Amino acid sequence: MTALVIVASTRAAAGVYKDRSGPILVAWLRSKGFDTPDAVIVADADLPAYLDELKYPQVVLISGGTGLTPDDITVDTLLPRLNKEIPGIAHAFWNYSMQAVPTTVLSRTVAGIIGRTFIMALPGSTGAARDAVAVLDPLIDHITGTLQGNHEH
Repeated sequence: MTALVIVASTRAAAGVYKDRSGPILVAWLRSKGFDTPDAVIVADADLPAYLDELKYPQVVLISGGTGLTPDDITVDTLLPRLNKEIPGIAHAFWNYSMQAVPTTVLSRTVAGIIGRTFIMALPGSTGAARDAVAVLDPLIDHITGTLQGNHEH
């Protein structure tokens, strides 16, 4: 099983600051047995072209670009590419996260599938990465098993 973490951040791509959310997601995916390279950092404006060229693994987590500013285009880029949306995962993420950070509901988090790939867009913070891991940990094996045709999950 393979996975990829994409960090959508114009400032991190430009070297203005070091991304800290990607490594949390990469470490978790590796701990779950996914062959996962280090996070790929992509400027927000370059995300559509990057996704168009991507050979999709079983899991893609995108950190960043889910907010309310004009640069935050991750969700707008992702929605038309989804074959199916999985709103319950986004709701679970918001519910879990807003216990500590009430403004988490301002993120436009989205989860779904493209082909046989599970993909989720998350806010670009370490807290959001940790919260996503907590929400996805009991689900990811079932999700990937189902998408790969193993109906026993």
